[in-house]
Amino acid sequence: MTEITLKHCSVREWRPSDVDSLVAQANNVKVWRNLHDGFPHPYTRADAEAWIKQTTNATPDTVFAITVDGKAVGGIGFTRGTGELRLTATIGYWLGEDYWGRGITTEALRAVTERTFANFDFARIEAYVFEWNLASARVLEKVGYTREARLRKRITKEGRTVDCFLYARLRG
Repeated sequence: MTEITLKHCSVREWRPSDVDSLVAQANNVKVWRNLHDGFPHPYTRADAEAWIKQTTNATPDTVFAITVDGKAVGGIGFTRGTGELRLTATIGYWLGEDYWGRGITTEALRAVTERTFANFDFARIEAYVFEWNLASARVLEKVGYTREARLRKRITKEGRTVDCFLYARLRG
């Protein structure tokens, strides 16, 4: 993938040189609490090295770093469904707390969504948002995703079982 340069950020592949910045931004409980449990906390240098190695071995053009001034400050990526869900992608993203509220996630999500529809055959891209993460819900809505459902008691995080929202954007 070539780097997508946007107004507030860039989106590109992960690089070994991103390790220190990745640890600095990802090792934050406020970031972790909005992500699935596969995202570790605390987030260590070993976690960052393993993640970057994993992304370089993954299917190309599906997992990206969000960068500001050349530093990796977040991540965004999608996975293809299988079987009858093969034309559905699930997208996820995160951004370091120091960069919240600047329009960076909205810009990155818009670019990756458009690029995904342009380069893959997906009929839909969907995202799941924990009920307390209203900022992420607003980001999805700004990019044209529609809330399709409230999934009752779907996730358990921090010892609580809570609802999450299903958002989707359709091709065309």
